[in-house]
Amino acid sequence: MEPISAALLAKSLDGLAMRMDVTAANIANAGSPGFRASRVTFEDSLRSAAAHGPAAIAAVTPRIEAAAVARFADEPRTDLDLDTAAATAGRYSAMVEIMARELDIARTAIAGGR
Repeated sequence: MEPISAALLAKSLDGLAMRMDVTAANIANAGSPGFRASRVTFEDSLRSAAAHGPAAIAAVTPRIEAAAVARFADEPRTDLDLDTAAATAGRYSAMVEIMARELDIARTAIAGGR
């Protein structure tokens, strides 16, 4: 695997793991009075850093931001959080699968194709 691909994959997994944690907290606290949901952003920063190499990618830090306010102050948005959780889990799973395939290829190459 190319160094830039490995760095992108690792940083993406970090960002997605943080997003899953924040989404879980949003769901758990959706009914709490005064609770403001959060969201994690990192994709745009990661995309920009990719043009500058692995060191720039390593410097990207996922950010936790306040999510948009619901239409009504007391309206929990658990449905959106559940959609986000499902999408994030799917992306995370796909990236872990890519990493596993890359490791299988490396293992085969080291074993001399056996």
